[in-house]
Amino acid sequence: MKKQAVLSLSGGMDSSTVLLHLLANDYEVTALSFDYGQKHNVELERASELIEYLNKAGYPVKYQRITLQGLVSLLNSNLVKGGEEVPEGHYEEDNMKDTVVPNRNKMFSSIIQAVALSIANAKDCDVNIAMGIHAGDHAIYPDCRQEFRDADYNAFVEGNWDADKVTYYTPYLNGDKFDILKDGEICCEKLDIDFDEVYKRTNTSYKPTAEGLSDYKSASSVERIEAFLKLERKDPVEYVDGWEVAKTHVEKLLAKHA
Repeated sequence: MKKQAVLSLSGGMDSSTVLLHLLANDYEVTALSFDYGQKHNVELERASELIEYLNKAGYPVKYQRITLQGLVSLLNSNLVKGGEEVPEGHYEEDNMKDTVVPNRNKMFSSIIQAVALSIANAKDCDVNIAMGIHAGDHAIYPDCRQEFRDADYNAFVEGNWDADKVTYYTPYLNGDKFDILKDGEICCEKLDIDFDEVYKRTNTSYKPTAEGLSDYKSASSVERIEAFLKLERKDPVEYVDGWEVAKTHVEKLLAKHA
């Protein structure tokens, strides 16, 4: 039997790369996406498109979208519908804390843990919970820090029988967006799939247009573009004013923060 993993697949670059990483390392993957009323819900469409592409390429993934829409009116965050405008700039700026969704990863992890333990018990095997969190998340998002992960896992173990069958797998915890993208490049080669076809089926923008075009000024987009620049590749997603304008904007912003 293949190794088992449950993945939180947002449709963003990080979790999509974790999916490639798992497939390249011969895991059987159950991927879950969460619709919690995020403004950038194009990421959910991209997640579905990526799963379809991988299935056709010979890499079947069990996929489920979970709806938490009832929470929208109760959450205070600029990232959810009804919230204020998503701020622009670099993640080092103070206003980026406005992009935090209260307890988001805890909500997700409770569901993911339940699914992972169900698989572990049904198949009598160990299961990894895979997540794409990385070092760049930690300063802004407390629920991406290792301290949170440890406390969350301890609560899971205390609250469930046989929970030791389930462990976390966070391959990029100490890396950054470039490390993630570089691994994605390696995994695409190993799986014999097209890098651009994969990454055009991801979304990192917190402010996409209604047509799904990515912005290049929100912090999430800036960080993504920076990674592509370091890898010396053109980002295959479509930007509002095109890749060259997006690239130039980020280069100037990075020079300012150097």
